[in-house]
Amino acid sequence: MDAYSMSISSASRKVSSKLYQDLKTAKLHFDGSPRKLSIMDRVLQLESLDPSRRSHVGIVGAGFAGLRCADILIRYGFRVTILEARNRLGGRIHQEILPSGKLIDMGANWIHGTDDNPILDLAKETKTHTGVFDSESYVFDEHGTLLSAQEGEKYSTIMWNIIGKAFEYSEKHGAHIDADKTLLDFFKEQIPEQIPDTEEDYERQRHFVLQMADLWGAFVGSPVETQSLKFFWLEECIDGENLFCAGTYHKILEKVAQPAVDGADLRYGTRVSEIYGKSTSPSETVRIKTPDGQILEFDELVVTAPLGWLKQNTQAFHPPLPDRLSQAIQNIGYGCLEKVYISFPAAFWLSLDEHGRKVQGFCQWLSPNYSKDTNPARWTNEIVELASLGPSSHPTLLFYTYGDESRHLTATLRSLPSQKEKLDFLFNFFKPYYSRLPSYDEQNPDCHPTVAVATDWLGDDLAGNGSYVNFQKGLKEGDKDVETMRQGVPGEGIWLAGEHTAPFVALGTVTGAYWSGEGVAKKVAGSYGKRMIEKAGKGNAINN
Repeated sequence: MDAYSMSISSASRKVSSKLYQDLKTAKLHFDGSPRKLSIMDRVLQLESLDPSRRSHVGIVGAGFAGLRCADILIRYGFRVTILEARNRLGGRIHQEILPSGKLIDMGANWIHGTDDNPILDLAKETKTHTGVFDSESYVFDEHGTLLSAQEGEKYSTIMWNIIGKAFEYSEKHGAHIDADKTLLDFFKEQIPEQIPDTEEDYERQRHFVLQMADLWGAFVGSPVETQSLKFFWLEECIDGENLFCAGTYHKILEKVAQPAVDGADLRYGTRVSEIYGKSTSPSETVRIKTPDGQILEFDELVVTAPLGWLKQNTQAFHPPLPDRLSQAIQNIGYGCLEKVYISFPAAFWLSLDEHGRKVQGFCQWLSPNYSKDTNPARWTNEIVELASLGPSSHPTLLFYTYGDESRHLTATLRSLPSQKEKLDFLFNFFKPYYSRLPSYDEQNPDCHPTVAVATDWLGDDLAGNGSYVNFQKGLKEGDKDVETMRQGVPGEGIWLAGEHTAPFVALGTVTGAYWSGEGVAKKVAGSYGKRMIEKAGKGNAINN
């Protein structure tokens, strides 16, 4: 989940909400603050005095979950090795540099929720600039005609009202909702209540709202017609505002990574092809095998690879993962949210149009029928413009794509041999949309794009050929599936972490990945400490 999303939680709902009950329970595991030493801590601390006795934890993946996990484990005195297949840290938190020198986030752009969110705390600590956009709607209909501000605001408000109702309905009635019922089905039921037959031109208005429902796809990386209504409640986020990370995640990543850089053994370019649990080893260690045949041994192993990677590599685990865990991994959906950044010499869209309006924040083009050569499927498109972000501003449009549009763009770009052909393709594909922005003039050089940068998580096998956990129709036990993944296989010394194992209220977010790393580190330490205490007790009994 990355594009702008909103949280619809009232104070009264928090008392009974499954989201916040789960969050309260999870917080027992992801409080990374210093605390009084328990017996377990003292056992670990004593062992750390002798490096040869320090328990060794391997972490697969150096994304936010893996880095935060390493931080907590190092504090507990564990020896930590991080196995990262890339030549960099961060996983899907990654930046590239535009010719202008401005950084752009290729992965997450948002901080989801401001209430008790550690990522916001890190943003403040690192002086990372965040932004909130103008909420005024700037929406084009299917013919390319700009809707009035009043119409755009009305339909947008109705859409978000229905989203809010869907959250509440899903959480309250989820147990009785048919698994095949979708968010789109709910929209179709609700729209007549929002726009009754008594309203003038009600069919046209309903048509607009139904088209605007497509925008939800950019929030979860999959179309609204596949979004599970039964488990839609799992898409709700932390309360508070949703902030655009205008300064990018660069400094936040550096801060999160520093303890691992300083205290862990970081092994870049190390892919994991096989994972052997403790039951396969006489020494009761967890072993991993690399494609070149290297074997590494650990006392415990935390796998923070993305859900998409797990889906494709369940056969890598020996013994096989428990059936319920394998089933859970396959049950939960995995999105295909992609981004295309297009930069211009100047932000022409910030100039007022003939109606006294400008684009400052979001703009949408609903089901366009005027770009049949490049978009015959009429995929809805949406941008966030990056020219009104204060000190982090630059004249760039960020297009969010998902579903078949993402597949088309990434596959086409991979097939083009030269950078010029790639740029020409992107400029041509998106021109029907940016050319409708305020003050666009074909003769004005400021309106001619200079560069485009597109993500391709769908083509990245280390990302699991996609991005962000989501919940698709047909899902029957989504919450139980997430809880099962959180458990991992501790008896085999194998633990799972990542945005797919996060507290429900942070699934699919950077905050969720961060929290999951904290949580699993504490579980590993707790499990290990108990075993050490048991061993110490048995030893004393024998000696006595």
